[in-house]
Amino acid sequence: MGFETPQPPLSEYLQWTTDGHLQLPDFQREYKWEDERIRSLLVTVLRGHPMGAVMLLETGNDQVRFKPKPLAGTAVASGTEPQLLLLDGQQRLTSLTQALTGDGIVHTKDAKGKLIDRRYYVDMRKAVDGDESIEDAVRSIPGDGVIRANFDRDVVLDLSTSEREQANEMFPLRLLFAGFDINDWLYGIADQQLARQFTNRILKPSATYQIPAIQLKKDTSKSAVATVFEKVNTGGVPLNVFELLTATFAGDAEYFATHGEDFRLNDDWIAIQHDLKKEAVLESIRSTDFLQAITLLATRKRNRASTAERPPAVSARREDILRLTLDDYLEWRSPLVEAFEWAGVFLADQHILESRFVPYPTQLVPLAAIRVVLGDEADHHGVKARIRQWYWCGVLGELYGSTTETRFARDVEQVPAWAMGGSTEPITVTEAIFQEKRLYTLKTRLAAAYKGVYSLLIAQGAKDWMRDVTFSKAQYVALKTDIHHVFPEKWAKDHGVDPLLYNSIVNKTPLAAETNRSIGGVAPSEYLLRVEAKSKLSAADIDSIISTHGIDPSALREDNFTAHFERRKHFLLRIIEEAMGKRAQRDETATDVGQLAAEYVDEVDDSDDDSQDLPA
Repeated sequence: MGFETPQPPLSEYLQWTTDGHLQLPDFQREYKWEDERIRSLLVTVLRGHPMGAVMLLETGNDQVRFKPKPLAGTAVASGTEPQLLLLDGQQRLTSLTQALTGDGIVHTKDAKGKLIDRRYYVDMRKAVDGDESIEDAVRSIPGDGVIRANFDRDVVLDLSTSEREQANEMFPLRLLFAGFDINDWLYGIADQQLARQFTNRILKPSATYQIPAIQLKKDTSKSAVATVFEKVNTGGVPLNVFELLTATFAGDAEYFATHGEDFRLNDDWIAIQHDLKKEAVLESIRSTDFLQAITLLATRKRNRASTAERPPAVSARREDILRLTLDDYLEWRSPLVEAFEWAGVFLADQHILESRFVPYPTQLVPLAAIRVVLGDEADHHGVKARIRQWYWCGVLGELYGSTTETRFARDVEQVPAWAMGGSTEPITVTEAIFQEKRLYTLKTRLAAAYKGVYSLLIAQGAKDWMRDVTFSKAQYVALKTDIHHVFPEKWAKDHGVDPLLYNSIVNKTPLAAETNRSIGGVAPSEYLLRVEAKSKLSAADIDSIISTHGIDPSALREDNFTAHFERRKHFLLRIIEEAMGKRAQRDETATDVGQLAAEYVDEVDDSDDDSQDLPA
């Protein structure tokens, strides 16, 4: 990759943007600078202060065939091919182009976000007073050139014609680089000495204003474009692979020749989202997740087809996503949409019923890819059982918190064969470990295993204490189900129970909102009487229902937190072991609560954790 660092004058940039020599790649976001930011930029230019570099990319490279689009507000002829693409500096150059060319009207926003049209002027007398006066000299004026007051009844300043601009000695910045038109305008100023001073102190220095550029050469790869953009981008908005592929797919000549139009990746993703959102648990799927799954399948196909000694790796890395072709995307797009929809049903089968309780949204990427590889075989009982085991090993082993791209590839390579009866366990299954002491520190939805245990509790048949119904998908929503304390937080604090214990998943369970309100913050022995009275059930019936949660009802009726905690802990370990298909690591000695707290200081409470006790 090569690059140059030219410093073209601003006038040259304006020529480029208005004639289409310089355009934007299609992935760039829309223009959005507000009025005051534009005015401040113009002050910077008139003072001769640096405004920062822009980044340009030479066109003409088959590796980086981005579909171009003109800068907002320019009248570039349709079909004009640019020589340069603007990767960074869109907001600045669009502002300058609109303010300094044509009619000078900029389509912008005020401080409250309201859409407005503005023109920019320089108060000539203030400007010639010195550099410090330029800040006050640059004025933002309504697009029609008239400032009004008293509910628009009174005109405060009228700059709607050149004559009125001249009479008020307000220089329109649309003429800053207008050549002979500047002179014609200045001749209309009554005070010609002021006109000469303004020319020498403001106009002549501005004519030579330069903007440094980082100009990437034609041989720059898509991956390098993305990397450089992220390092240099001054707007602080990262360029993701979806935006890059949006532009490159739109520039696919073969697709255009066949269909008579460009392929619009963003439009296609909107359609995909519409389908995926039919399953609430899929709301968190991002465009980049979908592209990672596409890449896993495309690279797996190349890996299987290769006869090389070292075939290309199965991968979901950024650089491999950027190598995707439109043909790759179109080949795997529909099967993958179906696979993600299947994944949504799979999660529902695990009683993961809302997006905020999806343990690892990232794990849905390999899950969907695995479904594509297996096809309908994934629904066969034995195959799905192994997929389920792999899924819970990833969740409860907490293996999808980092280095996910590597694990994606391994899972897509290893899980299908194993699920079909192979003897070699996937690394995710082999590496998964659940330690008994982890139960003490699972306390918020920040932890994937916390969400997982919650879903396992629902899946194994826990019933709501007052309605005596299991949490099916319909009941779960209708009852406004969430996770709540068994021994209420207030009671636990009043009785000196360690927060690490009473806030643990061991002391929490799924309950309907109404049931939680009945519990309140009182002792279990007291709130159980309320539950009996409101539900019209006997004590024996209530005890039987509570037992479906793996909770010892006698410990609750005796307000015995220690007995409750020990019984519940072993119950949770059993359902965790069943899900993972392997034994948990049990503690041989009593657990040091203080040490556990020190080990897991990284996990903090989040405001989304609905485990607070509601008043009765």
